[in-house]
Amino acid sequence: MAKTISSGTATETTDPRVLRSRRMLMDALGRLLIQKQFEDISIQEIADEATLNRATFYLHYPDKNSLLQAMAAVRFRNLVERRGLSFTDCDGGLRAIVLGVCDYLSETSGCPGQLAKMPIEGSIIPVVEGIFREGSPDHPLAPGVDPGLLATTVAWAIFGAARLWFETPDRVPAEEMAEKIEVMVKPILLSASQ
Repeated sequence: MAKTISSGTATETTDPRVLRSRRMLMDALGRLLIQKQFEDISIQEIADEATLNRATFYLHYPDKNSLLQAMAAVRFRNLVERRGLSFTDCDGGLRAIVLGVCDYLSETSGCPGQLAKMPIEGSIIPVVEGIFREGSPDHPLAPGVDPGLLATTVAWAIFGAARLWFETPDRVPAEEMAEKIEVMVKPILLSASQ
């Protein structure tokens, strides 16, 4: 029997049929991105490429942007897991997120064709924001601090610094940059906490 797990902003299922359909849709979008710009890909094309019908697409995602974000989330979490990093405490979590963004930028930009041109900000920023929103109930915020605004601020700070790192010739190793970003971002989080 399939289980449904609620994790903050999304509901995840362990039903193999649902997981298989989602994987097929993500793989189809990935193949299409090699051939075309994201904006030029229709939902019908994604469904056809996945050998699923359009109604199945809509059972899983409200639009193609949601599918792209889901792809980014899966890929991002896989990159973090591959490094063997954990979210067991705030320090480890922040470092894992920063390294995940650095890896995501490095690997996405190395992809062939249009995949390298996909809207990176629109795919990874919501994922990072979601991670901070998921963790916010565990950390009481100072009066007047908007958790959504805090998540957005921190996500963009991490992404912006990581993007600058990625675009720098002869850049330092990701681990060294993660330490620098962590030093700058941590005070933002601490100032928002009680």
